Amino acid sequence: MSGGRVTTTAGDGEPAEVLDCLGRRCPLPVIALAKRLPALPTGAVIRVLADDPAAANDIPAWCRMKSQEYLGSPAPSTFDVRRLS
Repeated sequence: MSGGRVTTTAGDGEPAEVLDCLGRRCPLPVIALAKRLPALPTGAVIRVLADDPAAANDIPAWCRMKSQEYLGSPAPSTFDVRRLS
């Protein structure tokens, strides 16, 4: 299964969704992000939870390749991405 568990949040300053990919190995977190991001409105932020060490390189690299904004890692195993297009 390539998808992760999705949680919708509503607080100010919080991501629109949290995509739980904990325990999934590369490249599954990036595949789950690529599948879920188009469903969000432009400008929305999605938080990807991924504990695979490769995610720290793969998610920012995917954002650069797909012209999306990587916002950083606010906590261990946490990666925030803003949909630009």
